Amino acid sequence: MTGTDAKKLPLEDLHSAAGARFGAFAGWSMPLTYPAGVMAEHLHTRDHAGLFDISHMQLFEVAGPGAAALLAKACPLDAAALAERQSKYTFFLNEQAGIIDDLIVTRLEAERFMVVANAGNATVDEAHLRALAKDFDCTVTALDRVFLAIQGPEAEAALKQASIETGDLLFMHGFEPKKDWFMSRSGYTGEDGFEIGLPETDARKLLETLLADERVKWIGLAARDSLRLEAGLCLHGQDITPDIDPASAALMWAISKDLRTNGQFIGSDALRAILAKGPTEKRVGLKPQGRQPVRAGASLFDEAGNPAGRVTSGGFGPSAGSPVAMGYVSAPLASSGSKIFADVRGTKIPVDISSLPFTPHRYRKG
Repeated sequence: MTGTDAKKLPLEDLHSAAGARFGAFAGWSMPLTYPAGVMAEHLHTRDHAGLFDISHMQLFEVAGPGAAALLAKACPLDAAALAERQSKYTFFLNEQAGIIDDLIVTRLEAERFMVVANAGNATVDEAHLRALAKDFDCTVTALDRVFLAIQGPEAEAALKQASIETGDLLFMHGFEPKKDWFMSRSGYTGEDGFEIGLPETDARKLLETLLADERVKWIGLAARDSLRLEAGLCLHGQDITPDIDPASAALMWAISKDLRTNGQFIGSDALRAILAKGPTEKRVGLKPQGRQPVRAGASLFDEAGNPAGRVTSGGFGPSAGSPVAMGYVSAPLASSGSKIFADVRGTKIPVDISSLPFTPHRYRKG
């Protein structure tokens, strides 16, 4: 897709005025960086409050008596067991247990849920949900909202100064503070923060107030990527795909033990077979020795020079102070202490298996 074919954000004029440099991502023209640059944007988010326009992502409302049952079929999720305002990280899986998309589902009311899907998968996700919904008493509505994220240790204070009360909202909880608004305490940086879906008119008013606060700065997609990588969070299309299952991706923490055993979701039989046999490869953190970043696509080798895996995300971690990466290695090599080498333009760079995240999560859980 060329830049001229890419969808434009509703607030593109604000990003242009802020000096954004744009680039194509998931079919959208997105702000990649602002004049301060990636390093400053990344560190500002860790220290203060970073503001992200994530309107390329899609919100779906699933409502009706059969809403929980639909989601329990579509995802490895006991939607009926969620408390109101509770959010859960989950997936759409295919019949082979490959990850079609990763999602956050929030229960708004007894028979109403909010689903947040990734930009590149929104069309596929909507078709998938609507096809399944034909067998359930519920509706699927794609919502037209501006979607913003504010992340960092001063995010809550900045919202409060903008007269947006977050109340007692804790990490992975969400609610509707106003008509046509949705707000959750969640994010993609490892920091405390919020994601807010709201009408464009309201968004412009809110941003005028937020951006007058010196603690709040626009952050582009490049720093969003380095922040999520340091936090050990997956990017769909790179770290997880329809060919990768949750067990191989080290994401089984998102699926309860009962569902692993008894769940009847799409892909449940395939996932149980994978678990019984054990995945052949596993997602791990990777720390290159030295200062040379190892990027997505690099091949990994064992000490004897045999193929050992691949890098799916990589770059320099400004907060970690070193190169960081994630990737897949054959299961026997997934423990720390394994000798792994990455091929970077013909040079074999030693890489240590690392626990994730590279920087501690700072979510507000209580």
